[in-house]
Amino acid sequence: MDRKQIHKKVLEAKTTEELMDAYENWADQYDSDLLIEMGYQAPAITTSIFKKHLAVGDSKILDVGCGTGVVGMLLTQSGYTSVDGLDYSQGMLNKAKQKKIYSSLIQADLTKPLDIESNLYDAIISVGTFTLGHVGPDAFAELIRITKPGGILCFTVRQEAWAEHDYRQRTIDFELANKWELMEMQTVEYIREEGSSCKVLVYRVV
Repeated sequence: MDRKQIHKKVLEAKTTEELMDAYENWADQYDSDLLIEMGYQAPAITTSIFKKHLAVGDSKILDVGCGTGVVGMLLTQSGYTSVDGLDYSQGMLNKAKQKKIYSSLIQADLTKPLDIESNLYDAIISVGTFTLGHVGPDAFAELIRITKPGGILCFTVRQEAWAEHDYRQRTIDFELANKWELMEMQTVEYIREEGSSCKVLVYRVV
């Protein structure tokens, strides 16, 4: 199965099992296919935005939907020294482990409560997770819970998913509930080959 077929399977997955099967098949070629062949711009752009809101250092960061470690590599190259990774695909986590950039790796399903203590992380970054066929905005509640008050959540939402799953209203709901406050929102390039875009949002936990 070529990269376009696998990517289509990822976006059209109807169940977690279908999605994980697609990612298991893609793990070996993921970095070269998505970054080089398809021009995946979101990781570098989002990391650059993230750095404006969290000083480089030893703050405890969780890379949610870390995949093979693309964003984790960018963070460690930027000077962040304490980055954990979380993903549902064990195949992706195995590839991330080989990079030796994460303090720890967590296999977890974001559609369910996380076995992670509250107020643990100074910041969370998530690129490419909130998209079609993936995790929806319900996951924000758990991400807020595990982030310290005053901590940062920085994440992308694919433009089609933003409209289809009513992300704007859901993010506003959390603002009105005094769970987080919006620091920055941009629309940026997502995957060059597709001509796709995404929202990048940065929130501070109240």
